[in-house]
Amino acid sequence: MGYSGVLGALQKWDKRAGSWARSRGRGAVALHEFICFGVKQASACLFGGSMVLLLGLSWAFYPQHVALARYDFLTLAALAIQCILIATKLETLEEAKVILLFHVVGTAMEVFKTSMGSWIYPEPSLLRIGGVPLFSGFMYASVGSYFARVWRLFDFRFTNHPSFAATVYLAAAIYANFFTHHFLPDMRFALFVAVAVLFGRTWVYFRIRRVHRRMPLLLGFFLVAMFIWFAENVGTFTAAWRYPSQNHGWHIVPVSKLGAWFLLMIISYVMVSTVASGGARTRRAAAGGEAGGGQAGS
Repeated sequence: MGYSGVLGALQKWDKRAGSWARSRGRGAVALHEFICFGVKQASACLFGGSMVLLLGLSWAFYPQHVALARYDFLTLAALAIQCILIATKLETLEEAKVILLFHVVGTAMEVFKTSMGSWIYPEPSLLRIGGVPLFSGFMYASVGSYFARVWRLFDFRFTNHPSFAATVYLAAAIYANFFTHHFLPDMRFALFVAVAVLFGRTWVYFRIRRVHRRMPLLLGFFLVAMFIWFAENVGTFTAAWRYPSQNHGWHIVPVSKLGAWFLLMIISYVMVSTVASGGARTRRAAAGGEAGGGQAGS
């Protein structure tokens, strides 16, 4: 059964489940929609979840003293996953472009950060740039993959969205600060304020099945940052990378790291809106104040 066959089967199942839920009342309808929400989120996390799973499995079962280093295996496995997702049409070419862009941007920052001692990759590998194994770029790409897929699956629309140019300037300032704060005053607090000012009134509308629901976009950024923080704990626990404070034993990544991941959400969001089809929607929302279907949830 190909991708279209699987999709058709899922749609038939969803239709039957929806009919059953409506016959059982509002509680069953809410449960059905919650399950659909989880399925869509799991689909959006397909690439990122696969990478986190690989980190855990390779840490637990990858044989020692083999010719192919674990980090190189992770790089080749990530490439294989990408090819499979594209071949099975579980990932579009637009989403693949986002992943490639994130890989480049993420790897550039990794090379700089490791040279400054912010964190290290303790295992040997051949497929690397400086002290950075190439699989690390795919970890950043996982974030881009998630945003691109969730945007499409939930049919995002917005109200009170800031101008597209303003979001680009903000994202550029955030990315620059990841580098410059090693030499100049850290502008992180000012960037948090700028994010709050720009996105404080923005609502994102997302469609689980038929009706658009809404939530503050800032809350969405925070929730995604929190899940990335959980994934980062998996990465450091499996020794995929380590912070200096973890050299003598693993411990939970400080909650303060949530701030860095929150700012990364802004970069991710803007890059996806630029490369993916969502860019046009964002610009229309900024120009008109409300997306064409932004009131769908009312």
